Amino acid sequence: MTRPGDPGHAAASREEAAIHETTDAPRRRFTWTLHRRLLLIVAGLLVAVSAVVGVVSVAVFHESSVARLDANLASASSRANVAIAGQPPGFPGDPDEAPGLVLNVPGQEAGTLAGLVADDGTTRAGYITEGGRVLDLPPTIADSLGAVPADGVPHTIDVPRFGEYRAIAHTQEEWGDVAVVLALPLAEVNASTTQLAFTIAIVALVGLVIALVIGSSVIRRALSPLAQVTATAQRVSNLPLDRGDVALAERVSVDDEGTEVGRLGTAFNRMLGHVASALSAREQSEQKVRRFVADASHELRTPLASIRGYAELTRLHGGELPPDVTHAIGRIESESVRMTELVEDLLLLARLDEGRELAARPVDLGRVVIEAVGDAQAAGPDHDWEVRLPDAATVVVGDEPRLRQVVTNLLANAGVHTPDGTSVVATLGRDGRDVVLTVEDDGPGIPPELVGSLFERFVRGDSSRSRRAGSTGLGLAIVQAVVEAHHGDVSVSSEPGVTRFTVRLPGAPAADADDEVVDASADDAELGTPRADLPADA
Repeated sequence: MTRPGDPGHAAASREEAAIHETTDAPRRRFTWTLHRRLLLIVAGLLVAVSAVVGVVSVAVFHESSVARLDANLASASSRANVAIAGQPPGFPGDPDEAPGLVLNVPGQEAGTLAGLVADDGTTRAGYITEGGRVLDLPPTIADSLGAVPADGVPHTIDVPRFGEYRAIAHTQEEWGDVAVVLALPLAEVNASTTQLAFTIAIVALVGLVIALVIGSSVIRRALSPLAQVTATAQRVSNLPLDRGDVALAERVSVDDEGTEVGRLGTAFNRMLGHVASALSAREQSEQKVRRFVADASHELRTPLASIRGYAELTRLHGGELPPDVTHAIGRIESESVRMTELVEDLLLLARLDEGRELAARPVDLGRVVIEAVGDAQAAGPDHDWEVRLPDAATVVVGDEPRLRQVVTNLLANAGVHTPDGTSVVATLGRDGRDVVLTVEDDGPGIPPELVGSLFERFVRGDSSRSRRAGSTGLGLAIVQAVVEAHHGDVSVSSEPGVTRFTVRLPGAPAADADDEVVDASADDAELGTPRADLPADA
């Protein structure tokens, strides 16, 4: 047995653990819960409705305001026509004063633009100031009035330095081909429309926030029964339903069975009742089977011991026995031994299934492994056996005979189901507070279809892993039962050339570990073999 203490193994183990920890770390993602989806739907509907109402309201208000402005424009045009009708025929003598003829009329509003467009395209224009004065417009601005069609229909134009206007033009027959243009500003209409749109947007935003706050409360209250179902299901999922007598008393309180959530809660409660009944029936059946196996195993021990004893007594008979009788007695003795081991294994499994308490004393697992590998080498000298132990103490709290059986079964499994010359390595180490034991061989491996059920009872390998030494298929089942009884776990990974069984057990507290190391050293000293001088090779 070798004990290399290679620091590379520990570094590689730490690196591999870090990689697994990084890989297995849960990725947090934003979850679209039903509550969030309903809020999003409500918000989307409110935004859509508010947008439609706002756009329609603003459009209607703008159109009605423009219509009122067009009515005022028509009135201004009528007043201008009355003023023009009182003038002599022909174009006015002073073209620069011509716009004043239609602006200096009672009733014309401040900001009104007026222009007279001659047949040659020359435009004379003026406007009324806020103080009521009539001023002329520069030619560059007057030309924008000359572009209005003389069709008697209001048009929207853009007057430089003045903004948007509604303008109407018609040909004045009394003055020949002169077109008279009147325009009223759209600034007030546009300002009122913008203010309305802004007001609607603010009101819609405030309403959306209030609706979301109230809606969230209403949705949360409406979904509270569903949250109760979820919480109950989570509590049930945390219950140990795989073993023992399960008291499934969790239920969902249902206030109204007429609602969808109420019907869901009722169906969930009914399902829990059926599950509880099924689990109780299963537990009763398993208890009957366990009692039968335990009782049968216990009752078989005495007759099997008697059969074995009589067989051995016959061998001690002084007279010569015929060869066939000697062979038969030998077979009876070997089969009684094999059946006794099977009964002992079944009785052990039955007791573990019943949850009987195991001893809880500090156990030096390193010494157990050394002794078990030594026994395995004596039983299978054709294999290459090796032990690797750490420098730190590997002490666990448990039942030493049962833990020794775990190590023995794993080594026997590797020795029985692999060909001669196979290397079997038992490695003991620490992973944080846990003690980890691995038994690895370079044999042909386990069939992939068998790996998932390897720890079940009476499971045996195929011809590639032979059944020498009368394998019963209970060894690995006992390993798993004992390890789980010690609050540990066991796993297996296999491929051609590498088969590895890994046992993880909680390490003993520091005080217990120190006590055990002292006791073990004392025991070794009494045997004449100090712990530091244990043999390196078996």
